Amino acid sequence: MNSSARSTVPALASAAVTHAGPSRRAVVTTAAVAAALPLAAAPRAGATEAPAFHHGVASGDPLPDGVLLWTRVTPVPGAVPGSGAGPDVEVEWEVATDAGFGTVVARGRSTASGAADHTVKADVRGLRPDTAYHFRFTASGVRSPAGRTRTAPADQAQPDNLRLGVVSCSNFEAGHFAAYRHLAARTDLHAVLHLGDYIYEYGTGQYPADPVRRQEPAHEVLTLADYRVRHGHYRTDPDLRALHAAHPLIALWDDHETANDSWRDGAENHTPGAEGEWRARRAAAVQAYFEWMPVRPAVEGTTYRRLRFGRLADLHLLDLRTFRDRQAGTGDDEVDSRDRTITGRAQWDWLTSGLSASDARWRLIGNSVMISPVAFGSVPAFLLGPIAECLGIPAGGLAIGTDQWDGYTHERQRLLGHLHERGITDTVFLTGDIHMHWANDVPLNAALYPGTPSVATEFVVTSVTSDNLDDTLGVPPRTLSGIAETAVRAANRHVRWVDMDAHGYAVLDVTAERAQMDYFVLSDRADPAATSSRTRSYLTRSGTQRVTRADDPIA
Repeated sequence: MNSSARSTVPALASAAVTHAGPSRRAVVTTAAVAAALPLAAAPRAGATEAPAFHHGVASGDPLPDGVLLWTRVTPVPGAVPGSGAGPDVEVEWEVATDAGFGTVVARGRSTASGAADHTVKADVRGLRPDTAYHFRFTASGVRSPAGRTRTAPADQAQPDNLRLGVVSCSNFEAGHFAAYRHLAARTDLHAVLHLGDYIYEYGTGQYPADPVRRQEPAHEVLTLADYRVRHGHYRTDPDLRALHAAHPLIALWDDHETANDSWRDGAENHTPGAEGEWRARRAAAVQAYFEWMPVRPAVEGTTYRRLRFGRLADLHLLDLRTFRDRQAGTGDDEVDSRDRTITGRAQWDWLTSGLSASDARWRLIGNSVMISPVAFGSVPAFLLGPIAECLGIPAGGLAIGTDQWDGYTHERQRLLGHLHERGITDTVFLTGDIHMHWANDVPLNAALYPGTPSVATEFVVTSVTSDNLDDTLGVPPRTLSGIAETAVRAANRHVRWVDMDAHGYAVLDVTAERAQMDYFVLSDRADPAATSSRTRSYLTRSGTQRVTRADDPIA
């Protein structure tokens, strides 16, 4: 791995673990809707009680025998995120098979310290596979809200299905997190997959220019304290806390967890000197991320890792920011260079060897930027600029999205060739980043499609709140997005469907026979009570590597 990506990540808070004996096997469903979950209140001015759990609880990265638990303790009223204030405090945690905590199967202790912004992580092991659990924390006699979580199936199990909520791009100032509320209310999910841009780094009014609501800090985040404050402020959102309390989270990062269009040695939204040294800024962002997110750090503090769901699916989670070369310039032949990488050598070897060795029916790839190629030759000129903004294309560049895999064409071809040459089938890329819903075949050679084989499929989820095409244009919904969608599909026959005007989420359901994505849209991102409706469903049947429309939603 490139030494420039090395960062200091605090170790998980040490936890003294005890088990209360083996638990009886639980039914593999959750027992209550998320609306019934007790939620912590946001901090109140002049509050005197201490300690408190103002930021809720969370769990993540489920394994067959365990799960990662998270909370933050406010030990005294002034010990707000990023302040460094407040004493260390001992925190007890417990895991039970029932919501009343009558059958506690694991408990332990951790220390919430100022060195980790008073966050706590407990990597609990010794649990039963494919089982729903409840968990909570206690500090000085004060109990946290309770959360629900779920372990993964045993490695060689044959589960009937895997069902994941899928989200991306949640800009606090751009709207309310109603998508999280709707996912929290579901009782049929095994986990929620967040594909990046969990937070945004911008200052108030930078993006979007007309905020729906205000974030903290008001300035662009640059330091460790800044990133801690921003993460903490996101956790004051009740819908985000509800999501974390209802389901385990599986998360990877994209660019806005640090700065827009980041790469190995910098970012588009980072000015060396005026905004400090890039490595220091990135190290601060990474430290805050691992303090605040229920994610196990991988080698050298990255987010690429692999989770398994029995023999049904392996989930390969990519880090496409830490090791990539700088994005190519407009019209630059450099995009086709054999020397350019988006994954880095170590991650490339890990990914390709893992895909080849997998004995699971499905190979799911958590992928923060779109791998399907996109050409824009038939798009009307007045739409090219706004589309470019959503896709991360330089202002003067119209042919490719250099921040996507389109900017690293040789490595993309090597990966697709690897799938084709080794007969690796049933590979599904799950992608975020571009604030639009897509359903794509992934052809070996897009220029020859459909005369060339499709070697994988891709489901792209739109943003929770971040600007879509019509938002970028400042026009009412469906005003111009339909024109752009028709033009993009005409120029890209492997694109089966695209919706450039939605905010929402998706639900992926995987069985031995098919992988299906149900796409949902919100009525209004500016409305905290926004409703949700299914707009389309697409599936890929095992062995086909093609996307087709599904008439019926996931049962």
